[in-house]
Amino acid sequence: MANTKSAEKRSRQNPERMARNRVYRSSARTAIKKARLAIENGDSNAAELVRNAERVLARAASKGAIHANNASRRTGRLALLLNKGATA
Repeated sequence: MANTKSAEKRSRQNPERMARNRVYRSSARTAIKKARLAIENGDSNAAELVRNAERVLARAASKGAIHANNASRRTGRLALLLNKGATA
């Protein structure tokens, strides 16, 4: 149980913040999964799904749900997969 006023406020804020961040992280994971599957299956809309995943990752990073470097790394890896799939 919280002992100070600031700790009480934190215990009220944290569940709301966690729920909000969970939405952004989950949607980012879903977008990445869809893009990866499209690349692996050689779908024609793979580039569009990768762009969508980039947008979702950038939004999650801007909201603070994930670190900016994390979003950048995932975006770069998706781009590499897409380019590798396009040449193969």
